[in-house]
Formats: sequence, C-alpha cells, structure tokens
Amino acid sequence: MINVALFGFGRIGQMHGSNLFKHPKFNLKYVYDKDEKLAKKSERMFKAKSIKNYKIALLDKSVGVIFIASSTPTHINFIRDAALYKKTIFCEKPLDLDLNKIIKCRKYIEKFSPRIQIGFNRRYDPGHYYLKKSIEQKKIGTLQKIIITCRDPAPPPLAYLKTAGGIFKDMVIHDFDLIRFYLKNDPIKEVFATTSDLSEYSKLFKKVKDFELATVVLKSKKGVLCTINNARHCSYGHDQRVEIFGTKGMLISNNKRESEVELSNNQGTNSQKKLLNFFIERYQEAYYLQLHDLADLAIKNKKPRANFDDGHQALVLAIAASKSLKLKKIIKI
Repeated sequence: MINVALFGFGRIGQMHGSNLFKHPKFNLKYVYDKDEKLAKKSERMFKAKSIKNYKIALLDKSVGVIFIASSTPTHINFIRDAALYKKTIFCEKPLDLDLNKIIKCRKYIEKFSPRIQIGFNRRYDPGHYYLKKSIEQKKIGTLQKIIITCRDPAPPPLAYLKTAGGIFKDMVIHDFDLIRFYLKNDPIKEVFATTSDLSEYSKLFKKVKDFELATVVLKSKKGVLCTINNARHCSYGHDQRVEIFGTKGMLISNNKRESEVELSNNQGTNSQKKLLNFFIERYQEAYYLQLHDLADLAIKNKKPRANFDDGHQALVLAIAASKSLKLKKIIKI
C-alpha cells in the first residue's frame, strides 16, 4: 500500500480522506491542517496520525504521496516542498490564483521531474469521460460545438468567496479544463466573457466584486465553438450537463438524480426525482475514480488525465475571461 499524507482537512479534505481510507491501494498515514483540532478529527475518523508540522510527512521516506487539499494560497509552497522531497503529488484545483507564481513554481520543480496530478475531477466522471472517448471514436463525426452548463444550488459562504479568486478562477475553471480535455490538441484561440447579477444574491457578490452569473464563449484553432453557462445558484439542484455536437449527431452527459426512476400517472408523465444537491454527491464517483490514476502515477509513473500543465492552462483561460469582461471584447490567446 502507498502511504499518503493529506494536507488540509476541511470539507473537501475530509471527503478526500474518506476516499483514501476506503481505497485498497492507499494508507492514510498523516493528516496536517493549520487548525490542529480539525486535524485531530482524522485520528478518530480514519485512524491517521495528525501532525503539527507538515514537514514530518515530507521527511518520512515511507510516505509516497502528498495529497494537497488545503486552501489555494498554500498549494504552490506545498508542491515545491513535495517535489524537493521526491514525493508523488496530488493537488486540488486551482494551482494558484497568480499565473506568475505557477510559472515560477514550474521552473523550480522541473529539475526534480515531479509526478503531479491535478484535481480536475470532472475528467473522471463516467458520463463526461464517455463524451471524450466518443469524440476520439468519431461517433458524432467532426466535432463542431461543446456546450457546458454548470449551476450550483446555492452560493458559497462569504468567507469562501473572499479568497476564491472570482467566478472564473474558482468555478468556471473546471469547465475551461473540461473543454481543453475534449479538444485535446486543438487549442483555444479566442475567449469572450460576460456576467450579470439578477437575484437576491447580488448584494453578496458585490461585497467581493464577483458575479453570480457568467457566460463564456470560446473558439478553438480548428473553429470549434464552445459555450459555458454558469450560475452560482440554482433553485432545482446541482445542474451539471455537457453537450457535444458534430456533423453526424450529438451526445449529452446529463445530470444525476436521487433516483433514475420515472413515474407516469394521472397527475403527469415522466415525472422524475430531484437533481442531486451538492457537488460532492454529483461527482462522488469521479472523486473516487481519480485515485486509480494517482495510484498508477505513484507506482508506474503513468501519466494522469490532469497534470500540472492542465492546471496552468486552465488558469490562462480564466485570466483571459476576466480580461475579456473588463475590456468588453474578445481576447486572443
């Protein structure tokens, strides 16, 4: 089994801790969080050892993987240290909010040839990944359009929004990455973004100079048109859909529901259960499946679906979207 040190034990860290604890290839040996009481919970939950100094894990030669699920501003330093100590690295998205920091980190760690996987979990969603394989197999002919809908059931708390970096770097970045995943060697060359605030949440977003609604239109080098529809709130659940359209048809990776059963009676037909209401539930399977890649990366040095460069390039698109919004024009990449 591969010994893992988990850095960060908040909401997302605890979810990752649970998956690591259940996975047959991993042993969750250490948990570090700046909140020592929070880290202590891991001892009770997963029989891990909580540590007050994260370098204990780095110095332990039996630890093969450093799993970074801490706040975004800590990611780069943890990556640099883990690379120095020759650890396999998993880092949640985004790598950082500052592109220059990512570029400097990349230059520093290159000499260590690090093994790094980035937490773009949607690449591992079975439905979304089926679309990827379908594009490669030409099931819909030549790809012409990609449409991604991403609507969260409710906004994050104010404390989170203050440090998240804005809707493009925090939320839409998943969709930028998924589009790049589908386009493969066909890079994005144009980005146009627009935003709006049209609900009772508008005051919340004005406090942090962010937005509740965003639409981004992108165009690839080959001419594929991509549209991203995002909302920070959705009255009917966690709305996550991907549509790909080509010369021979279309495919949709649809939402997940509490149950896939449909009811037809004298009150109506094809009545369905509600959508799942939380991203961890919606992508529960994807979060677990990405650990298979992490194990292969640590043991076989097999390239994961999302690496450091993918984290870098997704942020490039997020920054381009912010620039487009500010200048009210198409940004050339």
